[in-house]
Amino acid sequence: MDQHTSLTATCHCGAISITLKSAPAEITHCNCTLCRRYGVLWAYYPIAEVVVEARQPTDTYAWNGKNVDFHRCGTCGCITHWLPRKPTRTSMGINARLIEPGSLKNAEINYKDAAGTGLFF
Repeated sequence: MDQHTSLTATCHCGAISITLKSAPAEITHCNCTLCRRYGVLWAYYPIAEVVVEARQPTDTYAWNGKNVDFHRCGTCGCITHWLPRKPTRTSMGINARLIEPGSLKNAEINYKDAAGTGLFF
């Protein structure tokens, strides 16, 4: 990954760092029961384009054991990312709140009604 154009997201204590090729153009604000409680905004990237470096193993949670594993730092507790459970899925979610705010200034925020219709509004 090109260090001159890459971007790094980190948890609060710095134990987990995520290197991205670029700032997200879009961010998803999801209102499902889990994302609402986590207080996250999601940026989606191809798994192959993301480097997650952890000085310690992350803790994971999978709601009803389905779909994705949510990762969090075991020290500071920040939700860092999610990875799909199905190997055929090629994208992952990065908690955009871990990216410096100035790098998000041009990102469009899409609101997803995952708690109701499942549609974007």
